[in-house]
Amino acid sequence: MTDHSIRGKSVLIAGGAKNLGGLLARDFASQGARAVAIHYNSAATRTAAEETVAAIKSAGASAFAFQADLTGAGAMEKLFADTKAALGGIDIAVNTVGKVLKKPLVDITEAEYDEMTAVNSKSAFFFLKEAGKNVSDNGKVCTLVTSLLGAFTPFYAAYAGTKAPVEHFTRAAAKEFGDRGISVTAIGPGPMDTPFFYPAEGADAVAYHKTASALSKFSTTGLTDIEDIVPFIRFLVSDGWWMTGQTILVNGGYTTK
Repeated sequence: MTDHSIRGKSVLIAGGAKNLGGLLARDFASQGARAVAIHYNSAATRTAAEETVAAIKSAGASAFAFQADLTGAGAMEKLFADTKAALGGIDIAVNTVGKVLKKPLVDITEAEYDEMTAVNSKSAFFFLKEAGKNVSDNGKVCTLVTSLLGAFTPFYAAYAGTKAPVEHFTRAAAKEFGDRGISVTAIGPGPMDTPFFYPAEGADAVAYHKTASALSKFSTTGLTDIEDIVPFIRFLVSDGWWMTGQTILVNGGYTTK
């Protein structure tokens, strides 16, 4: 019988230095992962990456950190190759990379559109491509998207619009990798209480988002907390392996499809 637990597995987390990715890395180590590799984008995140590596090692797992701009296919290929060499294999691959832009559609420049596409769509596509080539049989792959995929709202054309293709990438990958026992999912949190959220929003918008979910008053912040998302990703890449090709919105009743 195939073992779908996290214990003894090797894990790669793109965007794994801090916030949700960092908490997820620590959680996998606490669940008995054998080794965890985290990716971070720039030198500005190096200290956070080093702290996360130290926390993983303290939990008893091997830990490695890799810096790269993942908006190029070559960089993604190298990340997977380096991770596979360091860990001796990859059983679980999670992509938390993303960039938010809140702006009227008519004001979005070509440069902004290109950057959003590179970060949110292109990197996700090549993450899945390399996962398909490098993740072990019966492995698990999960990509972070957004609950705005289920919203009818202005100002997020570039953000939600460049995350939307990941749903289709996920379905295709699930079908193509399924004969190797690999499950592929995407998870879309609601607005999360992280430093990525607040710079994009004005005070009125923050106040709205903090009351928009059906369960808002039971959240410590009114928003989706990263602690609310980790158990769902943990489930999808372990006992929830039978769910594949799906995009799951986890947001306390913020929106649905």
